[in-house]
Order: sequence, then C-alpha cells, then structure tokens
Amino acid sequence: MNSEQQKLKPTIGLFTAITIVVGTIIGSGVFVKPSSVLEYAGTNNMALWAWLIGGVLTLASGLTIAEVGAQITRTGGLYAYIKDIYGSFWGYLTGYALTVLYGPAIIVSLILFLGILITNFFGMDGIWTVPIGTGIFLFLLVVNIVDSHYANSVQNITTLAKLIPIFAIVIFGLILGNEGVFGYDVTDVILKHDGTVNFGRAVLATLFAYDGWIMLTTMSGEMKRPQKDLPLAMLIGILIVTLVYILINVAIFKILPAPDVYLLGNSVSVEAATVIFGSLGAKIVNIGLIVSIIGTLNGKLITFPRIPFAMAQDHLLPGSKYVQHISRRFETPIGAHLVMTALTLIILTLSVAFPDIFDADYLSEITIFIIYFFYVASFVGLFILRRRNKGIKRSYSVPLYPILPILAMMGGLFIIINTLVSDPMGTGIALIGLLVGVPIYWLKTHQ
Repeated sequence: MNSEQQKLKPTIGLFTAITIVVGTIIGSGVFVKPSSVLEYAGTNNMALWAWLIGGVLTLASGLTIAEVGAQITRTGGLYAYIKDIYGSFWGYLTGYALTVLYGPAIIVSLILFLGILITNFFGMDGIWTVPIGTGIFLFLLVVNIVDSHYANSVQNITTLAKLIPIFAIVIFGLILGNEGVFGYDVTDVILKHDGTVNFGRAVLATLFAYDGWIMLTTMSGEMKRPQKDLPLAMLIGILIVTLVYILINVAIFKILPAPDVYLLGNSVSVEAATVIFGSLGAKIVNIGLIVSIIGTLNGKLITFPRIPFAMAQDHLLPGSKYVQHISRRFETPIGAHLVMTALTLIILTLSVAFPDIFDADYLSEITIFIIYFFYVASFVGLFILRRRNKGIKRSYSVPLYPILPILAMMGGLFIIINTLVSDPMGTGIALIGLLVGVPIYWLKTHQ
C-alpha cells in the first residue's frame, strides 16, 4: 500500500484529547497575562470579568466548531472545514495561512522563549538560547516522528505537570494571602504610568491567552471516537483552562496588592510565588513556565503538521506526494513533519539573523488576525452545514443554538476589528503575506 492510500491511525482517546486542548492553550499567558489584563481593566473586578468573558467566548467557539468537526471528521481541522464548506480555494488559503505564516511563527516564538527561560534558570550565557531551544524542538520532533503514542504521552505528562505549580500558587495563595480580591481600583496608578484603561482591550488580551483551542480539530481523523470525544474534549478542556485562568488571578490578587500586580508586569507570578514560598517560589514558577512551554511546543508539533498533510492528500501543495508520505515503520506523517520543520527553521534563521526586521513574536500576533477571519467563516459555516444537511441526524449539536454560534462570531469579529484599528500596518503586512499564497494555488491547480 503506497502512502497516497495510507491513513493515520486513530490513536487519540478522550483523555489525550483533553490534554491537547489544555496543553496547546496554557502556555506562558497563565503566568504573565494577569498584569496586562488588569492594566486594561482598571479594577480587580473588571479583570476577573474579562477572564470570564474571554472563557465564555472561547467555549462558545469551541462548542460551535465541535459541531462542524463532528460532521467533517477528517484530519486537517480548520482547513478541512473551510474546504468542505466553501471550496478548494478558500480551504487552501486557510491551510496556507496556518502552515506557512502562523504555524512556523508561533513555533519559533516558543523555541526562543523556551531557550531564554532555560538559560536564565541555569545562569547560562545568552549565546546558548537558540541552540537549547532548537535542541528541545528537534528532540520533540523526533518523539513525534518515532511514535505518536510517545508524543501523546509527552503531552499528557507535561499538561499535568504544568498544572502543579499553578495549583500550588492557587491553593496556598487562597489560604495564606491577606489582600482583598475584589473592589480594588488601580485606574489612577495605570494612568499615572501612561497606561490605558479599556475593557475591550482587556477581553482581547484574554482571548489571545485562550488561543490554541482549535488545534485539537486537526486531529479529528486520528481520534478513536471523534463525533463523541471532540465536543466533550472541547467542553472539558476549555472549562479547565477558564477555571485555571480565573483561579490564578484570584490567588494573585489575594497575595499581592492590586497596584503591585500592575507594576510587576510579566514577573507578577514569580513575585506572588516568592511571597508564598520564599526564594523557592521563583524557581517553582520558572520550572512551571519551562514545562508549560515544552508542553505547548509539543502540542503544536502534534497538531500543525496535520494541516499540510491534509492539504497534500487533496493535492493542493507542491510535492504533495512527498508531503503526505506516512512512514511505514513509524506510521506517522513524516513528510508533513519535515515540511513544518523546514519552514520553522527558515523563520528561526531569519529571526536570529535579522531580529530588528523579522520578529517571530510580532509575526505570530499579526497572523492571528488572518486566522480569525477563517474562524468566523467556520462559525458561519455551521449554519450552512445545518441547511445543507437538513433532515440528517447529527451525532452532536451545539447547545443553545443559535446563541453560542452567534457569540462565537461576535468574539471573532471583535478580535478582527480591534486588530484592524490598533495595528493597521501589521494587518496590512498579514494580508500581503496571505496574498502571496494565491499564485502558488493558481500554479498548482493549472498544471
């Protein structure tokens, strides 16, 4: 049997599906975002409301896309959904944006951040940042290629491990903290330091922290029971993440005065842990951050290659025969892994060689804007699917239809509009990057 006839085997159960949802969402944001959300919210109460609203919008998005995924149960996630609903061209653009623009940029950001965390933790020279981050990336790549079971195990272990320091801060913070959680207004402090109070921006900051919820859908074709487990994993995973985000913010507000939470910036979780656990606290948070980023990076390596794999099976990529190749020995999509690795190393090289011109963090931020166009299109696509499949029994229906799909669309449009207004230059660059993919599609389909 040649690779074009091969399919990836269903190896993912409910527990692993949940850890993929949790592990690909919870990265560094859980430790560094509380300060920036408070900056825009202005008060403790409004900051907690922002995290809750962000969680509700994300849950609405996850449960909406789960119904789409329960009807289109193939590997590829958002790419497969858009292609099935809107046709080959729009599906290709979705896959191109995820594979060429967003995926490599977010992976490079994780590689560099991980390298910085590890070198700082061990007091190493900064020259080791890139080699260490790249080395861990390549190790995880080998794990993913050799056996998907190993990669799933890494995901399960790192997801559980990253929750340990988080809940340590939450439990001991709630018990030992002496500050008030509610009713503190830090607007004057924020304005004094030239900050901006804008509740919409606070919600936007939380939505970026929740990003990654959709990555499980790329694995639909490898789930043992996708029609049942995809919606359930989305529900449980996003609820866990929302609970974690809210609880750690409550704990931090219980440990530190609200003005300190704002002024400490990205080091707020380190300081909170230090107050509770002494000098050991900073190490606890830093170890938690390292494990968290490793888990997130592994989650991206599990999920992103499934997009070019699905595109190649539809013959929408140059060299599709090789991109869709499945290793006979390991039964993993080695061709797609190598494509994502090559693109990642190109972005990494450019980021290191030209850091002032080519910023992977910025590239990942502005391309989220493009991805949300396709998110919204998939939410609209649910209504199209229901009309197309009218009378056909569904294995799963999004609850509170059409309220949750409309909420999901509102959340997506909110991010698109805010990004357009706040960064017109960046959105223009992202759109140009997307349009570069159009000639590739034309050449591929007119051979």
